[in-house]
Amino acid sequence: MITIKRILLLAGISILILSLVPMIGCMEQDPDGPARQEPANNLTDGTVHDLPDPIRDSEFTLEEAFRQRRSVREYTDEYVSLSCLSQILWATQGISDAQRGFRTVPSAGALYPLNVRVISSRVEDLPVGVYLYDPESHRLILIDDEDRTQEVYEAALSQNPVKQAAFNIIIAADYDITATRYGGRAERYVHLEAGHAGQNLSLQAVACGLATVPIGAFDDDRLGELSGLSEDETPLYLFPVGHPAE
Repeated sequence: MITIKRILLLAGISILILSLVPMIGCMEQDPDGPARQEPANNLTDGTVHDLPDPIRDSEFTLEEAFRQRRSVREYTDEYVSLSCLSQILWATQGISDAQRGFRTVPSAGALYPLNVRVISSRVEDLPVGVYLYDPESHRLILIDDEDRTQEVYEAALSQNPVKQAAFNIIIAADYDITATRYGGRAERYVHLEAGHAGQNLSLQAVACGLATVPIGAFDDDRLGELSGLSEDETPLYLFPVGHPAE
């Protein structure tokens, strides 16, 4: 015989199951939206450093950035403000459309295979170390609390701009993210995307009164090790950034 207590218990369980159904549905990704990527290596347990909000409207024109952009290989020993680093990271891989998750650079299929690391040496209000940039929250996640500038300089075949920079930015990619949809053309698309990101970085550096030079010559394995890349990631670009020497 089914007692009243048992009936009430079964009813309660049914209500609980029904209440969980909407929550499970909300966990599914929108099939029509871009596939957002979690920060590489799941380094969300590291120390988090919030970044100032990026400026989205300034008096410095894009045309002026075009005119001034040059590859600069000598920098002063001045510190760079955290707001400038924030602005450059946002220009390189930041979110420009929060509702749809789109970033500041075009990406084949909105898959976003790129990840950005920062080797900090002389940035105001930011300890030295190696950081992962998280575009979704616009923050830095600490990977390594040592100043790896000298070692990155050596990995980059002892190119002086790397050692002189206030910080270095490494753009890396996971080709498999793009290959899942585009197969053999993934490598081409990823390289195009890295070029878009690098140009944004260069122009934003100029707008901040800073300078940089794109570097592609380095020991891939050693640079990947120093910047905490996963086995699936490949370093593509290295950008030393600092105040230009007169």
